[in-house]
Amino acid sequence: MPSRANIWALKSLGVEWVISVSAVGSLRENIAPRDLVIPDQLFDRTKSRVNSFYEGGVVVHCSFAEPFCPTLSSLLLESARELGDVKVHQGGTYVCMEGPLFSTKAESNVYRKLEMDIIGMTALPEAKLAREAELCYAIIACATDYDCWYESEETVSVDMVIGNLSANIENAKRILQKVAQKLPADRHAQECTCEHALASTIMTAPALIPAEAKEKYNLLIGRYIS
Repeated sequence: MPSRANIWALKSLGVEWVISVSAVGSLRENIAPRDLVIPDQLFDRTKSRVNSFYEGGVVVHCSFAEPFCPTLSSLLLESARELGDVKVHQGGTYVCMEGPLFSTKAESNVYRKLEMDIIGMTALPEAKLAREAELCYAIIACATDYDCWYESEETVSVDMVIGNLSANIENAKRILQKVAQKLPADRHAQECTCEHALASTIMTAPALIPAEAKEKYNLLIGRYIS
C-alpha cells in the first residue's frame, strides 16, 4: 500500500481527521471476534516499511509517545457506545506486524506476555505518517479471530477473517456516521496537539535546509521554516 502517497494526498486536500477501520487478531480472551477496540497505543514490529516522509535535506524528530489522537479516539468510543448493540473496548495496545503471513504460536504467546492486546498489519506506517502530516488519526479495530495462541479455537484462515470483518463493517459505518456529525469544525480548541505536531521538531536550521528540500516538504513544514 502506498501509505506515503495516500497520507500526502489527504494532507494536500486539506483533510484533518483520518479514521482507519482495521481487521485485527485478539490477544485477550475478553476481546472476542467481532468485538471492536479503540486502541490507545502501538507497538511496531514492522521491518521493511518506509515510515517517514523525510529522506534528506532536513531532519525531523516528531513525538510519537501517544500514537493516536485522543480527541478522535474519544469520539469513536462515544459513538460506538451510543449504538448500544456493539461491544467496544476502550484502549489497548495494537502490535503491528509485518505480514503477509500470520504469527507463529511463539510470537503470539510472547505478545501476550508483553501485555499486547490486539495484532494487525495495517496501523503502521500510517499512524507515523499521519503524525508527521499533523493529521488527527485513530483506529476502529475490528477483532476477527484469536490469532493462533488460543488452542481451543480453529486455525485462523482468510475466510474466518473476512467473514468476521464483514460482520463488523455495518457497525463501523454506523459509528462513522455518528462521528462525522461530531467532528469539531475547528481543531484549535481541542485537547490534542496533532495540529501542531511538528512544532519544535525540525532539527535542521532553516538557513541550512536546501532550497529543493524546502520546496519538496513545503506542504508539511512550510509554515515552520518560512
